[in-house]
Amino acid sequence: MSADWYFMKKSFFGGSKTVGPIAESDFVKKIQKGEIAPETMVSSTSKTHGHWLHLREIRSAEQYWRKSQSNSNSTKGKGAS
Repeated sequence: MSADWYFMKKSFFGGSKTVGPIAESDFVKKIQKGEIAPETMVSSTSKTHGHWLHLREIRSAEQYWRKSQSNSNSTKGKGAS
């Protein structure tokens, strides 16, 4: 069973709003795209027991973010001549 996730997104006027629930597969895609970063507050009923944590506090998620960022950085210079 996949976890449902929530995250805080900064709004235009400086506040923040809760986004979710989103499926874990969508959560991972948002990490890959950089939409959810280590400082983003996230929550899941099953994974964080409803507690809000920074993504960086969830070791597996933060490691995945690092991996996705290193992959995107290594492909940025390719193809340019």
